[in-house]
Amino acid sequence: MFDSGVTAKVNLLERSCSCWKFDLVKMPCEYVIAALRANYGDDVGYGNSIYEYFLPIYKFKTYLLASSKAISIVPPEAEWTVPQEVQDSKISPPSYDYKLERKKVKYTKGVGEIFKSKRRK
Repeated sequence: MFDSGVTAKVNLLERSCSCWKFDLVKMPCEYVIAALRANYGDDVGYGNSIYEYFLPIYKFKTYLLASSKAISIVPPEAEWTVPQEVQDSKISPPSYDYKLERKKVKYTKGVGEIFKSKRRK
Protein backbone atom coordinates (compact mmCIF):
# COMPACT_ATOMS: atom_id res chain seq x y z
CA MET A 1 0.00 0.00 0.00
CA PHE A 2 1.19 3.52 -0.75
CA ASP A 3 0.13 6.52 1.31
CA SER A 4 1.80 9.93 1.07
CA GLY A 5 5.12 8.43 0.06
CA VAL A 6 5.06 5.68 2.73
CA THR A 7 5.15 2.06 1.60
CA ALA A 8 3.66 -0.64 3.82
CA LYS A 9 3.33 -4.35 3.15
CA VAL A 10 -0.04 -5.76 4.25
CA ASN A 11 -0.93 -9.45 4.44
CA LEU A 12 -4.63 -9.82 5.21
CA LEU A 13 -4.47 -13.63 5.45
CA GLU A 14 -1.77 -13.59 8.14
CA ARG A 15 -3.15 -10.37 9.64
CA SER A 16 0.14 -8.54 9.58
CA CYS A 17 1.47 -5.22 8.36
CA SER A 18 5.01 -3.91 8.00
CA CYS A 19 4.21 -0.94 10.29
CA TRP A 20 3.74 -3.50 13.15
CA LYS A 21 0.73 -1.67 14.62
CA PHE A 22 -1.65 -4.32 13.29
CA ASP A 23 0.62 -7.09 14.61
CA LEU A 24 1.06 -5.64 18.10
CA VAL A 25 -2.27 -3.98 18.90
CA LYS A 26 -4.43 -6.34 16.80
CA MET A 27 -6.39 -3.36 15.54
CA PRO A 28 -6.40 -2.50 11.82
CA CYS A 29 -4.02 0.33 11.00
CA GLU A 30 -4.58 2.81 8.18
CA TYR A 31 -2.72 0.55 5.74
CA VAL A 32 -4.94 -2.44 6.48
CA ILE A 33 -8.04 -0.28 6.08
CA ALA A 34 -6.71 0.98 2.74
CA ALA A 35 -6.05 -2.61 1.64
CA LEU A 36 -9.58 -3.65 2.62
CA ARG A 37 -11.03 -0.68 0.74
CA ALA A 38 -8.96 -1.62 -2.32
CA ASN A 39 -10.18 -5.22 -1.99
CA TYR A 40 -13.88 -4.53 -1.40
CA GLY A 41 -14.33 -1.00 -2.77
CA ASP A 42 -17.05 1.03 -1.05
CA ASP A 43 -19.49 -1.89 -1.16
CA VAL A 44 -21.51 -3.16 1.78
CA GLY A 45 -18.88 -5.86 2.36
CA TYR A 46 -16.21 -3.25 3.10
CA GLY A 47 -17.89 -1.92 6.24
CA ASN A 48 -18.48 -5.41 7.66
CA SER A 49 -15.04 -6.75 6.76
CA ILE A 50 -13.19 -4.14 8.82
CA TYR A 51 -14.67 -5.45 12.08
CA GLU A 52 -13.59 -9.01 11.28
CA TYR A 53 -9.97 -7.87 11.60
CA PHE A 54 -10.35 -6.46 15.12
CA LEU A 55 -9.44 -8.60 18.12
CA PRO A 56 -12.62 -9.67 20.01
CA ILE A 57 -11.64 -7.57 23.06
CA TYR A 58 -12.20 -4.41 21.00
CA LYS A 59 -15.74 -5.35 20.02
CA PHE A 60 -18.77 -3.74 21.63
CA LYS A 61 -20.34 -7.04 22.75
CA THR A 62 -17.18 -7.99 24.66
CA TYR A 63 -17.11 -4.56 26.31
CA LEU A 64 -20.69 -4.99 27.46
CA LEU A 65 -19.98 -8.47 28.86
CA ALA A 66 -16.92 -7.19 30.73
CA SER A 67 -18.80 -4.35 32.36
CA SER A 68 -22.07 -6.19 33.00
CA LYS A 69 -21.21 -7.49 36.47
CA ALA A 70 -20.80 -5.17 39.43
CA ILE A 71 -17.36 -4.79 40.97
CA SER A 72 -17.30 -5.03 44.77
CA ILE A 73 -15.62 -2.10 46.45
CA VAL A 74 -13.24 -2.82 49.33
CA PRO A 75 -14.46 -1.04 52.50
CA PRO A 76 -12.11 1.14 54.56
CA GLU A 77 -9.68 -0.72 56.84
CA ALA A 78 -11.61 0.40 59.95
CA GLU A 79 -14.65 -1.60 58.78
CA TRP A 80 -12.80 -4.87 58.11
CA THR A 81 -13.75 -7.94 60.15
CA VAL A 82 -10.57 -9.93 60.62
CA PRO A 83 -10.81 -13.25 62.48
CA GLN A 84 -8.94 -13.38 65.78
CA GLU A 85 -6.78 -16.32 64.66
CA VAL A 86 -5.48 -14.24 61.76
CA GLN A 87 -4.78 -11.29 64.06
CA ASP A 88 -2.88 -13.53 66.49
CA SER A 89 -0.69 -15.19 63.86
CA LYS A 90 2.81 -13.80 63.48
CA ILE A 91 4.22 -13.52 60.00
CA SER A 92 8.00 -13.81 59.85
CA PRO A 93 10.15 -12.55 56.97
CA PRO A 94 11.38 -15.08 54.43
CA SER A 95 14.59 -16.92 55.16
CA TYR A 96 17.75 -15.32 53.84
CA ASP A 97 20.89 -17.14 52.80
CA TYR A 98 23.95 -15.01 53.52
CA LYS A 99 26.10 -17.22 51.31
CA LEU A 100 24.29 -15.82 48.26
CA GLU A 101 25.27 -12.27 49.18
CA ARG A 102 27.91 -10.60 47.04
CA LYS A 103 31.37 -10.73 48.58
CA LYS A 104 32.78 -7.36 49.60
CA VAL A 105 36.32 -6.94 48.34
CA LYS A 106 38.46 -4.04 49.42
CA TYR A 107 40.11 -2.44 46.41
CA THR A 108 43.69 -1.25 46.66
CA LYS A 109 45.00 1.16 44.06
CA GLY A 110 47.95 0.24 41.92
CA VAL A 111 51.17 2.22 41.60
CA GLY A 112 50.13 4.16 38.47
CA GLU A 113 46.57 4.99 39.58
CA ILE A 114 45.65 8.47 40.75
CA PHE A 115 43.76 9.04 43.99
CA LYS A 116 40.57 11.06 43.43
CA SER A 117 39.23 13.06 46.31
CA LYS A 118 35.52 12.82 47.05
CA ARG A 119 35.48 16.43 48.22
CA ARG A 120 33.94 19.02 45.96
CA LYS A 121 35.61 22.35 45.49
